[in-house]
Amino acid sequence: MAKGGQRILGWASWSQGHQYSLGDQIDKRRITVLRFNFENIKHTGVMNLPGISFNEADGKVLLVSQPMPERAPVDRNMLRALLMEQGYGDCLLDEAAISNAANQCNTQQSTFGLEVAQRIDAVIAIRVELDDMTATLSITAARGGKPATVPNVLAALAQAGVVFGIDEVAVAQACQTGQANALVVARGQQTQDGHDAVFEALIADSVDRAPKLNEQGLIDYREHGDIPVVSAGTALMRRAPATPGVPGKTVKGRELPPIAGRDASFAAKLDGAETSAKDPNLLVAAVAGQPVLVTAGVMVEPILRLKEVNMATGNIHFDGTVHVAGEVIQGMKVQASGDIVVDGMVDSGQLDAGGNIQVAGGLIAHAKLHAGGSVTARFAEGAQITAGTLIALGDMAIDCDLHSLNQIIIGDNSPQRGRLVGGTAAAALLLRVPLLGSNKAGVTKVVVGTNPELEARYAALLTRIESEKAVEANLDKLVKQLKAIGDPKHMLERVNASRQHAVQVWGASLVEKQTLEHELELALSARVEVSVGVEGAVDLMFGHKPVPLRREFEAGSFSMDAQAQVLFTDLAGQVSVLAAG
Repeated sequence: MAKGGQRILGWASWSQGHQYSLGDQIDKRRITVLRFNFENIKHTGVMNLPGISFNEADGKVLLVSQPMPERAPVDRNMLRALLMEQGYGDCLLDEAAISNAANQCNTQQSTFGLEVAQRIDAVIAIRVELDDMTATLSITAARGGKPATVPNVLAALAQAGVVFGIDEVAVAQACQTGQANALVVARGQQTQDGHDAVFEALIADSVDRAPKLNEQGLIDYREHGDIPVVSAGTALMRRAPATPGVPGKTVKGRELPPIAGRDASFAAKLDGAETSAKDPNLLVAAVAGQPVLVTAGVMVEPILRLKEVNMATGNIHFDGTVHVAGEVIQGMKVQASGDIVVDGMVDSGQLDAGGNIQVAGGLIAHAKLHAGGSVTARFAEGAQITAGTLIALGDMAIDCDLHSLNQIIIGDNSPQRGRLVGGTAAAALLLRVPLLGSNKAGVTKVVVGTNPELEARYAALLTRIESEKAVEANLDKLVKQLKAIGDPKHMLERVNASRQHAVQVWGASLVEKQTLEHELELALSARVEVSVGVEGAVDLMFGHKPVPLRREFEAGSFSMDAQAQVLFTDLAGQVSVLAAG
């Protein structure tokens, strides 16, 4: 009790410096120091517990107690404070053992020893991922023992086989911190696969005869415009050879080989072009002419320029591109391995091009055109046109015979009056025209969803696959026979090699079969689009399903669904079934 009968309230604790602290007193006018009846606390603040000492061996701290009658009772906190005072505070303390030791110190009448703490070194754990591309470090902090050092960690990495990609800065920071959890301290080097050979065209204006297809299989057609011309020596294309790639390496030092890029040379036969004498990776024009972009190269086709094709010029047969500034008059023929460009009209003439045919005027009086690529003209009347890719007529087609292996587009230049009247129009995937048919003409025939050339290739491929399959089966049977009866003539190795080759050939054909089947499946999405409507009699055929149209239709599209039903969908999205599956 304080002077004046007031009770003093406070708290006491052992600080790190073993100083005893008191809380604020209720009576602010006085500060009274609490005095505890601990004879074992010296005035210097150093703990002194008679008969109690610590011994350390092999990292284990043993409390030894001898009975001392004059020693005041001890508790767990006092023993813990004594451990800290004597330098064992960072060790792993066994709290249960310390409590037990305090009890025994107060009750045991004989000397005893009890392990109360342990000095533990830092624990280093290295984990290498299954792919050997990363190694992580975990450090369990030391408890009074030796801390992890950089040499310790490097030695542990070496013991785990980690010899490459070590991040010594990360290791040093982890050791300085004293602990770490799955810290990445080594990374392998990823391989860099090589790049395939790349061909870069160096001429902005060139004819590209490789058709570009969208997801629906339709050709993305664009007007080519005027004929581009290059002179001899003009740089046409640069080849960047394939690269071998950069090897990788695991953290264990194992080298990872890259996948080399696929190399390719310029195409074997490029007419009108040659590799530069100074740079084998540069393709230059050997002659003046029209540059034509092909796979892995550019050809330069000579250009034959004519004012007109008539009786004076005679029929034209040219290995290259023919440009006619005027007309091709009645009965005249123009045959070219490249493109044919006519600035005027074709009046009952015949054009045959390995590339594209482009006519600025019209096709009249039973003109006949055949192109390996596309055919474009302003209009056609009574003409016969066959195109490997696209037929595009700006205005209209009247009483024509049109066959395209991809699509027919009519009336883009005349969206309101463009029309297809009479004759036959057959396209594999799409016919688009503003107005189809006429009340003043005969029957207009339209066929979509068939590709005779593709179907013929598919049929021939199926026959070839059966033959290849039979060859592989016979070789497989022979291999089994040789294994069963012996191989005295050492034929097994050669027969096995032949069988493997047969399997590869057969496999390649099966891949080709899948590609052709995909292209044939595109025919199921074939459609006829009319932006104005349908008039008069139209015989529509989807594949081999005839659908005669004998009434008018507004703008919309004709298509066939998965159940082989022929449908008409108007612009509002209303669907009507024209023919059941």
